[in-house]
Amino acid sequence: MEGNGLPIGLQVEGANRNDFKMVQATLESIPIERPRPTPEEPQHLCLDKGYDYDEVRELGKEFGYTLHIRPRNEEAQALKRQVGFNARRWVVERTHSWMNRFRSVLVRWDKKVENYLGLLHLACAFITYRATGLLG
Repeated sequence: MEGNGLPIGLQVEGANRNDFKMVQATLESIPIERPRPTPEEPQHLCLDKGYDYDEVRELGKEFGYTLHIRPRNEEAQALKRQVGFNARRWVVERTHSWMNRFRSVLVRWDKKVENYLGLLHLACAFITYRATGLLG
Protein backbone atom coordinates (compact mmCIF):
# COMPACT_ATOMS: atom_id res chain seq x y z
CA MET A 1 0.00 0.00 0.00
CA GLU A 2 1.27 3.44 -0.74
CA GLY A 3 0.31 6.94 -1.76
CA ASN A 4 -2.94 8.04 -0.23
CA GLY A 5 -3.64 4.67 1.33
CA LEU A 6 -5.09 2.92 -1.68
CA PRO A 7 -4.13 -0.75 -1.84
CA ILE A 8 -1.77 -1.23 -4.76
CA GLY A 9 0.19 -4.34 -3.81
CA LEU A 10 -0.58 -7.19 -1.44
CA GLN A 11 0.74 -10.49 -0.21
CA VAL A 12 -0.99 -13.32 1.68
CA GLU A 13 0.61 -15.16 4.58
CA GLY A 14 -0.53 -16.90 7.74
CA ALA A 15 -1.56 -14.84 10.74
CA ASN A 16 1.33 -16.24 12.77
CA ARG A 17 3.96 -14.62 10.51
CA ASN A 18 5.53 -11.33 11.58
CA ASP A 19 4.44 -8.43 9.40
CA PHE A 20 7.93 -7.09 8.84
CA LYS A 21 8.96 -10.34 7.12
CA MET A 22 6.42 -9.67 4.36
CA VAL A 23 7.61 -6.17 3.44
CA GLN A 24 9.80 -7.17 0.51
CA ALA A 25 7.20 -9.54 -1.00
CA THR A 26 4.50 -6.90 -0.63
CA LEU A 27 6.58 -4.16 -2.25
CA GLU A 28 7.55 -6.51 -5.08
CA SER A 29 3.87 -7.37 -5.67
CA ILE A 30 3.03 -3.84 -6.86
CA PRO A 31 1.89 -4.48 -10.45
CA ILE A 32 2.43 -0.96 -11.83
CA GLU A 33 5.67 0.87 -12.44
CA ARG A 34 6.27 3.50 -9.79
CA PRO A 35 7.59 6.91 -10.75
CA ARG A 36 11.13 7.56 -9.58
CA PRO A 37 11.17 9.39 -6.24
CA THR A 38 12.89 12.78 -6.29
CA PRO A 39 13.77 15.20 -3.49
CA GLU A 40 10.85 17.38 -4.63
CA GLU A 41 8.44 14.42 -4.90
CA PRO A 42 9.48 11.69 -2.44
CA GLN A 43 7.39 8.55 -2.07
CA HIS A 44 6.29 7.86 1.47
CA LEU A 45 5.72 4.53 3.18
CA CYS A 46 3.83 4.72 6.49
CA LEU A 47 4.32 1.85 8.91
CA ASP A 48 3.66 1.16 12.58
CA LYS A 49 6.00 -0.04 15.31
CA GLY A 50 5.69 -3.64 14.12
CA TYR A 51 7.96 -2.68 11.21
CA ASP A 52 10.63 -0.93 13.28
CA TYR A 53 13.55 -3.14 12.20
CA ASP A 54 16.81 -2.37 10.42
CA GLU A 55 15.85 -4.86 7.66
CA VAL A 56 12.73 -2.82 6.87
CA ARG A 57 14.68 0.44 6.87
CA GLU A 58 17.18 -1.06 4.40
CA LEU A 59 14.36 -2.29 2.16
CA GLY A 60 12.77 1.16 2.28
CA LYS A 61 16.02 2.72 1.04
CA GLU A 62 16.43 0.01 -1.60
CA PHE A 63 12.94 0.66 -2.98
CA GLY A 64 13.36 4.44 -2.73
CA TYR A 65 10.77 5.18 -0.05
CA THR A 66 10.82 7.78 2.67
CA LEU A 67 9.83 5.68 5.69
CA HIS A 68 7.56 6.87 8.48
CA ILE A 69 7.69 4.36 11.33
CA ARG A 70 6.15 5.59 14.55
CA PRO A 71 4.56 3.84 17.47
CA ARG A 72 0.90 4.56 18.07
CA ASN A 73 1.33 6.43 21.35
CA GLU A 74 4.17 8.62 20.06
CA GLU A 75 2.07 9.92 17.18
CA ALA A 76 -0.92 10.60 19.43
CA GLN A 77 1.29 12.70 21.71
CA ALA A 78 2.70 14.63 18.74
CA LEU A 79 -0.84 15.38 17.54
CA LYS A 80 -1.64 16.92 20.91
CA ARG A 81 1.58 18.96 21.15
CA GLN A 82 2.16 20.23 17.62
CA VAL A 83 -0.27 22.43 15.76
CA GLY A 84 -0.59 21.33 12.14
CA PHE A 85 1.00 17.90 12.72
CA ASN A 86 -0.21 15.43 10.10
CA ALA A 87 -0.78 11.88 11.26
CA ARG A 88 0.42 9.25 8.82
CA ARG A 89 -0.61 5.97 10.47
CA TRP A 90 -4.32 6.61 9.98
CA VAL A 91 -3.87 6.00 6.25
CA VAL A 92 -2.93 2.38 6.93
CA GLU A 93 -5.70 1.90 9.48
CA ARG A 94 -8.29 3.43 7.13
CA THR A 95 -7.28 1.07 4.32
CA HIS A 96 -7.57 -1.93 6.64
CA SER A 97 -11.03 -0.70 7.60
CA TRP A 98 -12.02 -0.49 3.93
CA MET A 99 -10.80 -4.05 3.38
CA ASN A 100 -12.74 -5.30 6.42
CA ARG A 101 -16.01 -4.15 4.87
CA PHE A 102 -15.82 -7.13 2.53
CA ARG A 103 -17.12 -10.11 4.49
CA SER A 104 -15.18 -12.67 2.46
CA VAL A 105 -11.97 -10.77 3.18
CA LEU A 106 -12.66 -10.09 6.86
CA VAL A 107 -13.15 -13.78 7.64
CA ARG A 108 -11.18 -16.11 5.41
CA TRP A 109 -13.51 -18.93 4.39
CA ASP A 110 -11.41 -20.10 1.43
CA LYS A 111 -8.95 -22.91 1.96
CA LYS A 112 -6.95 -22.20 -1.18
CA VAL A 113 -4.66 -19.19 -1.08
CA GLU A 114 -5.35 -18.50 -4.77
CA ASN A 115 -9.09 -18.04 -4.12
CA TYR A 116 -8.51 -15.73 -1.17
CA LEU A 117 -5.92 -13.75 -3.12
CA GLY A 118 -8.48 -13.34 -5.91
CA LEU A 119 -11.00 -11.93 -3.41
CA LEU A 120 -8.37 -9.55 -2.05
CA HIS A 121 -7.58 -8.31 -5.56
CA LEU A 122 -11.29 -7.82 -6.25
CA ALA A 123 -11.72 -5.87 -2.99
CA CYS A 124 -8.66 -3.72 -3.80
CA ALA A 125 -9.96 -3.04 -7.30
CA PHE A 126 -13.35 -2.02 -5.93
CA ILE A 127 -11.77 0.25 -3.28
CA THR A 128 -9.56 1.89 -5.90
CA TYR A 129 -12.51 2.33 -8.29
CA ARG A 130 -14.57 3.92 -5.51
CA ALA A 131 -11.70 6.28 -4.65
CA THR A 132 -11.60 7.60 -8.22
CA GLY A 133 -14.99 9.19 -7.66
CA LEU A 134 -16.57 7.60 -10.72
CA LEU A 135 -19.44 6.20 -8.64
CA GLY A 136 -20.66 9.66 -7.71
